[in-house]
Amino acid sequence: MSAADRLNVNAAEQRHTRATVPPRLSPAVAAAPTEPVAIGRPRAPRANVRRTVDLSPAQHRALDLWQREAADRLGLARVTGQEVLAALVDQLLSDPKLSAQITRVIQARR
Repeated sequence: MSAADRLNVNAAEQRHTRATVPPRLSPAVAAAPTEPVAIGRPRAPRANVRRTVDLSPAQHRALDLWQREAADRLGLARVTGQEVLAALVDQLLSDPKLSAQITRVIQARR
């Protein structure tokens, strides 16, 4: 058998060995949990959903000032924008007059 033939046989044997023998795993990988991956499913249901709002610099400053004044009136260190917006949404959804007023304002701005 020629040297070239032996190289071809050795290469073929190595390919066959790699294809039939699984690679050795490190102990950490071998001990890893084998639970199926949840593709397309959320990890856990969220309690809240986030919304964002764009404000002009003047609106932002005015809201910030209002929050500080509200915190002073309430005897708190601060009132967050999150608290303000959540309270506004609650009012909007529970007060038909406020809902109608906001609808008119939106219509007028378009």
